[in-house]
Amino acid sequence: ELMWLTERLMPDFKTIADFRKDNGKAIKNVCRQFVILCRQMNMFTDAMVAIDGSKFKAVNNRDKNFTPAKMKRRIEQIEKSIDRYLAELDSADREAPSAEAKTTRLQDRLDALGEEMERLKVLEEQMLEAPDQQLSLTDPDSRSMKTRGTGIVGYNPQIAVETKHHLIVANEVSNVGVDRRQLANMAEQARAAMGVENLVVVADAGYYSGKEIVACERNGITTYVPKSNTSSSKAEQRYGKSDFVYVAADDEYQCPAGERLIWHMTTVEHEMSLHSYWNTAACMACTIKAQCTTGKERRIKRWEHEDVLDAMQLRLDRDPEMMQLRRATVEHPFGTLKQWMGWTHFLTKTLERVSTEMSLHVLAYNVKRVINILGVEALIRAMMELMKYLRRKPVYQRAISLLTNVSEVRSTTSCFSHALG
Repeated sequence: ELMWLTERLMPDFKTIADFRKDNGKAIKNVCRQFVILCRQMNMFTDAMVAIDGSKFKAVNNRDKNFTPAKMKRRIEQIEKSIDRYLAELDSADREAPSAEAKTTRLQDRLDALGEEMERLKVLEEQMLEAPDQQLSLTDPDSRSMKTRGTGIVGYNPQIAVETKHHLIVANEVSNVGVDRRQLANMAEQARAAMGVENLVVVADAGYYSGKEIVACERNGITTYVPKSNTSSSKAEQRYGKSDFVYVAADDEYQCPAGERLIWHMTTVEHEMSLHSYWNTAACMACTIKAQCTTGKERRIKRWEHEDVLDAMQLRLDRDPEMMQLRRATVEHPFGTLKQWMGWTHFLTKTLERVSTEMSLHVLAYNVKRVINILGVEALIRAMMELMKYLRRKPVYQRAISLLTNVSEVRSTTSCFSHALG
C-alpha cells in the first residue's frame, strides 16, 4: 500500500548518503531516545551491563596508513630496490649496445623510485607532526589496529550491553586501538542511559586499569575486570606479587616464606602514589630467596588505592561465572552487527560520520531486538505514548509549525494521515 501511495517513489543511494551525512546529530539522538523508550518500558530491570570493543575496518587501505615502523620498512624496501636496479644498470652498461632498451627501462624505474622516496619523505614529516605519529591518507581519523593475525586500519567501536535482554544501552566509536581507558567512560554512559544510581559492569582483561576502576567505584559502579598476569618473574618461575599477602591491620606484606615486608617509603610514578615494602634482613637469611629475587631483597610496591582492586579481585574469586556472563552478553550484539555488515567494515569516513553510521547500526539492532522480545504491536503502542508526550513539548510544536509551511511535506503528511486512518 505504501509503495502504491508513493507511486514507487524511492530515494537513490546519494539521497540516503546525504541524509546520513547531514543529520548525524539527529540520528545519534534518535538512537539515545530509543534507549530511553526501552527504559520507560521497564526493560532494564537488571542494573548490569557488559562492555566490550571490536575492531572494524575503515575506508583506508593499509598501504595508505603510515606509522614510524611502517615508514621505516617502506623506505628500506625502496632503498634495496634502488640498489638492485643500480646493479642491474651497471651490468647493462657493460653489455652490447643492444641493451639500450633495458637501460632505458631500468632508468625509468629508478626515477619512479626516486619520486616515491621524495613522496615518503614529505609524508614522514606530516606523520611525525601528528600527536600519535600516525597518518592515514584516505580517512584521516582511522588508525592502525592490532588484531589476531594481520592488523587492520580502522576503528574500535565500544558498546555497553545490558545483561537481561542484550540491548545496547550505550555506544561510542574510538580510533584508539586499546580498551584500557574506555571503562569509566562507557560505564558512566550506560549508567546515565539506564537511569540508575548503582550499576554492575563486567569487562575483559583489556579494560583493566587501576585509575579507571577507581573512577567507576567513586561513581557507584561496581566492576568485574580480571587482571592479566604479566609479571616477568612469574615467567621465570619466581614468586609474583600475587604470592605476597597484604596484611591491612599492620600495613605489611607476608611473603611465601612467612616473613613480613614492612613499609619504607612512598614514591610517585606516573601520577600514582606507590608505597614500597621490603625486609633486607629476612631476605638475606631466606632459604628460598632464589625463587623470589636476584637482588639484595625483594621489594613490593602498593598503590594507594589498591584496596579497591583487591576488593574487585575478591568479587571475581567469589563469582567466577561473571566472565562467562560477559561473553554470552556482549559478544552476541557484535556478532550480529558483523553479520549484517558483511565483512565488518564501515562505509563512511572520519570519526564523526563513522559514529553516525555506528548509531544507525545500534538503532536497527535495538529495534529488531525489542520486536523479537515484545512484538510489533507492543513497540508501536509504546512509541505512540511517547509521541503523545512529545506533542506537549514546545520544541515539538515549533518543529511541526516549520514543517507544515513546506507544501511538499504538508501534502505528504496528508496522504500518510489518510493511509493510516
